[in-house]
Amino acid sequence: MAFDRSRQPETVIPDHLNVPEAYMHRTASGVRIYALPAPEYGVVRLSFVFRAGSSWQEVPFCASATVNNLAEGSRDMTSQQIAERLDYYGSYFDVSMDRDWSVVTFVCLSKFFDRTMEVARRILLEPEFPQEELRTYCDKSRQTLAINRTKVDFNARELFARSLYGASHPYGISSPAERYDDLEREQVKAFYEKHYTAAGCFAVMSGDVDDLRLRAVEEFLADMPRGEAGSRVDFPAPLSVRRAEMPFPGAVQSAIRVGRVLFPRSHPDFIGMQVVATVLGGYFGSRLVHNLREERGYTYGAYSAMVNFDRSGYFAAATEVGAQFTDDALKQVFAEIERLRCEPVPAQELALVKNIVVGEVMRILDGPFGIADVTIENIQNGFGNDYLEGFVRQVREMTPGRVQELAGKYLAPDLLTAVVVGPGL
Repeated sequence: MAFDRSRQPETVIPDHLNVPEAYMHRTASGVRIYALPAPEYGVVRLSFVFRAGSSWQEVPFCASATVNNLAEGSRDMTSQQIAERLDYYGSYFDVSMDRDWSVVTFVCLSKFFDRTMEVARRILLEPEFPQEELRTYCDKSRQTLAINRTKVDFNARELFARSLYGASHPYGISSPAERYDDLEREQVKAFYEKHYTAAGCFAVMSGDVDDLRLRAVEEFLADMPRGEAGSRVDFPAPLSVRRAEMPFPGAVQSAIRVGRVLFPRSHPDFIGMQVVATVLGGYFGSRLVHNLREERGYTYGAYSAMVNFDRSGYFAAATEVGAQFTDDALKQVFAEIERLRCEPVPAQELALVKNIVVGEVMRILDGPFGIADVTIENIQNGFGNDYLEGFVRQVREMTPGRVQELAGKYLAPDLLTAVVVGPGL
């Protein structure tokens, strides 16, 4: 049967998502292991997730220094030996960290799983945080941060967080680069001992998972200190300001951020606001891109999104424009937000946005590693396996009236924070 290539294939939003469910096994020490078997891949990915993000730290940069120095030396292996051993077996090691969580991930061929776990033991259970390596890390990080703070977009990001939450709030704080010089090995070691424990950890395995490998991970976790479930003091209330500017002489562009503190992903309106944000600036043909790039030529791109934390979340729209266009670009961002509040989104545009939002979910779910990422996010947010099906259902049910209602409810101009970093301010 020949295809008619002159006609675009019909786009269909699925009625049902069949997301493989991870089965949970709890170790004797209380750590939950979530397994997603896919033996046909011949590869295993194992992620250890800890409540050890930057909002848990008391010393500036301590959380990032800890997770980034885990592989810099153990009791019986140097950083070079660790790297060479992983490389020899073709294994992959990665770390990531955000405001609330840190994730340590190993990926290896099935046949080298045991060998990789031997190295993982050195990294996760026996790190020594050697003084020389820590100082090298701090020197490089201080220099990187100093360079980043010569850029308007990076400064706008930090100023926006401070303007939303307050300069001392765990989600808004940004420290001087010089604080890297004050960071001591004992502080990093103490952070590791407090937060990298069984009480603050869960693990997700995907790929070629079998009973033997699951048992090996259980034995591995049995040697992890039990620790105590961490608790944070109550966060201060966000101290949002309506307008903040940072002069940046010599810059050729201005960075603009507009948004407000809203709610975490668990809020019933979070998904709806994701659709609102996508209409405004969540894809290349969005309203902000059309206005600022295609019509006016002010920028290469613009975006908007909902951002999720454990205890909060925010809406943000952002762009960088030629310095001479700063005032009108900011005016146009507010105008596009106001248009969402005052006019229903055309049905055809909303249908496209729904396809984009659901299509991104389908892309992420392509393969066991993507499903593992979704599983991690669901666990972090306290969701069950049915969350994505509910997500798709809510997206499908969004109407032009609902988009307008949410924009009107949450994006009133007097509730929004505007941040501008650039020359001539």
